[in-house]
Amino acid sequence: MAGRINDDDVKAVRDAVPIDAVVSEYLQLRNAGGGNLKGLCPFHDEKSPSFQVSPSKGFYHCFGCQAGGDTLDFIMKIDHLSFSEAVERLAGQAGITLRYEEGGYTAGTSGRGERIRLVEAHKAAAVFYAEQLGGAEAEIGRRFLAERGFDQAAAEHFGVGYSPAGWDHLTRFLRGKGFSDKELILSGLAQDSRSGKPIDRFRGRLMWPIRDISGEVVGFGARKLRDDDNGPKYLNTPETAIYKKSQVLYGIDLAKKEIAKTSTAVVVEGYTDVMACHMAGVTTAIATCGTAFGGDHIKILRRLLMDNATAEVIFTFDGDAAGQKAALRAFEDDQKFAAETSIAITPGGMDPCDLRLAQGDGAVAGLVESRTPLFEFALRHIVARHNLENPAGRAAALDEAAPVVAGIKNIAIQHESAVQLAGMLGIRDEQFVVKRVAQLARWARERGQQPQQSPRGRTYEDTPAPAAAQGGPALNLRSPAHRTERELLKLALQRPALVSPAFDAYGPDEFTAPPYAAVRQAIQDAGGAAQGTEDYLVRVREAAPNDTVRALVTELMVEAIHAKTVDEVYAGVQLVQVRLRAVDRRVHEIQGALSRLGPQAPPEQHAAIQQELWVLQQYGQRLRNRGAEGL
Repeated sequence: MAGRINDDDVKAVRDAVPIDAVVSEYLQLRNAGGGNLKGLCPFHDEKSPSFQVSPSKGFYHCFGCQAGGDTLDFIMKIDHLSFSEAVERLAGQAGITLRYEEGGYTAGTSGRGERIRLVEAHKAAAVFYAEQLGGAEAEIGRRFLAERGFDQAAAEHFGVGYSPAGWDHLTRFLRGKGFSDKELILSGLAQDSRSGKPIDRFRGRLMWPIRDISGEVVGFGARKLRDDDNGPKYLNTPETAIYKKSQVLYGIDLAKKEIAKTSTAVVVEGYTDVMACHMAGVTTAIATCGTAFGGDHIKILRRLLMDNATAEVIFTFDGDAAGQKAALRAFEDDQKFAAETSIAITPGGMDPCDLRLAQGDGAVAGLVESRTPLFEFALRHIVARHNLENPAGRAAALDEAAPVVAGIKNIAIQHESAVQLAGMLGIRDEQFVVKRVAQLARWARERGQQPQQSPRGRTYEDTPAPAAAQGGPALNLRSPAHRTERELLKLALQRPALVSPAFDAYGPDEFTAPPYAAVRQAIQDAGGAAQGTEDYLVRVREAAPNDTVRALVTELMVEAIHAKTVDEVYAGVQLVQVRLRAVDRRVHEIQGALSRLGPQAPPEQHAAIQQELWVLQQYGQRLRNRGAEGL
């Protein structure tokens, strides 16, 4: 085994790769104020962004699901990597050579994480296939591309390659790169033969590398080129540790920035359709890989679209029966988007690739521009099944279509759609249809059958705060004491110089919320705020007694401080308020003790308590009069 990665190298990796650069590979981030960025959490479904990133501190935190940590934690969680695998991936991106505690610099492959190895195998395979496309055997593949309007530059842009027709060309190539037979089988690049030796899975086919949202090659799509190939027209990588067809979108690595920028995504049906759209200037085009568009695909897009008011997902389908069926299936998932969904029907049954060949780039762009709202398409499909020439037919069409309109969450769109439905049905009394739809929507809500739209603009105060360690009481962020304690802890974590050295004299018992007391203890165990130099935040997180406290530490590291000007004056106010409340609590306790002693108490005991009370009252008065100077 290569052993444990050197601690200095782990720190170098953390410092070398900015957390916002890593996170933005997976979701759109926008300004959250206070130097922070926000986006839709990739770890749970939400419609308003509660996921925040602090580039200056190198941490992220979701105020909805409490996920949080540093760059390595994010990579580990989102890509299901071990700690060493996450370090190795980021080290590769940063060009850092890692040292291992046992055996020095590693030159081999032992100890490397399985997922990292599979990704590396795919990366090497993509290079191999791309090089083969230029050979004599691949002329049939180049001709296939040319006939569809793609030149060498287009092939290079998308990384299109060719798999030789022999049994083990890629297998022998990857063995030469140090990959084992087991790794080749696990990657899906090779398969067992009757002889028991691995052979290439893809042979004599045109190859499209399938990349995840971060740009890593995780699989391939292979197109049949020869009549003597008895396999399917398209053959994709099987399900592996790094490739799940329901969780990848072809072209997402190339389209993600434009999708985030324009809040628009165009969903097409195949690899060549994605290529045609991008070549025609529609660079937001993506496609599924051998499966229907589903819930996991929606999650990927929602993180990029941010579900803002102008976001739109446009589906392109053939105008035939199969295309209409696919469009209606997409409509079933419509309400999972906060974005508007539309459909663009290709003319004459042509897909975008055929359309570009026949009519040019402008026709592809025009197809997208001619889109129709998906719910309108669904309504027209329903209405077309009924005879609108008689009252019974119109009533039946209304019965079937009204629930569809009632399911639209946006009330304004729901009303407009109800009016539109009345026109489709030829019902002059629009209000009759509007009231019918509103009634159905109300009944559905009352029965809990329709999910309620999440309020936009949620802040951390609307989110239940984590409980204390080991199931303590929840925080009450409406409590002035808790709010001040929270601010002071944020200052101690984010701006320790502003509260040191006074803060380190505060005991955990001065924090009335048990979760905050646990965070105060973690800061103390990490050496105190006065030690808030290099690796301070990492040390505090490591000092947390459990994941609950660790999550709260991360939350407080990332959450914005609620002040226009964060300076010594603001810090002093928080220090004084927390200390003054602690003093007042103690004064109240002593006054209660005095009343319980009664006149029969020993004079010396009575005098000692009176003395403590007097000292505390004087100290409290000094804090009220002099503020932070009185600490």
